[in-house]
Amino acid sequence: MDVAAQELSLFLKDEVATENLGRGLATVVVQAGQGATVFLEGNLGTGKTTLSRGVMRGLGHDGAVKSPTYTIVEPYEHLSPPAYHFDLYRLGDPEELEFMGIRDYFQGQSLCLIEWPERGQGILPEPDLWIRLSVSGDGRKALVSAATTVGAALQARLAAMPLSGFRG
Repeated sequence: MDVAAQELSLFLKDEVATENLGRGLATVVVQAGQGATVFLEGNLGTGKTTLSRGVMRGLGHDGAVKSPTYTIVEPYEHLSPPAYHFDLYRLGDPEELEFMGIRDYFQGQSLCLIEWPERGQGILPEPDLWIRLSVSGDGRKALVSAATTVGAALQARLAAMPLSGFRG
């Protein structure tokens, strides 16, 4: 589905701001009352896992949030909505996702965060939101794009959040 929405561009001055963007994303997903699929793109060290940690903490997770680089997926099923953090960096072939039952994770109202989504091309569903992170001076730049009507609603809610939340 082609969604005519402008890209939301944010400057994240530090790790706290990146985590706060994740908390903001968690807030808007909860407000929307439905799950979402979010692709996280960026080179190593751009803050994908930090943003994911903010999402999980924003949903109420108190423990550690680590990158599931070796396990592919880290489930947070105790949260509302249930959340799944994928890291496809070490994926050898997108077909491996079929063997792990990837489609089951996208059923219902779950929130799925996927790092390195290009490695699952052809198997993964279309994202609702696409967040591209890059280094920008001493901080990070986040470009948030909507790919569905669900994503457009989430992006609009993020854009309306107070500046102090995650914009430095």
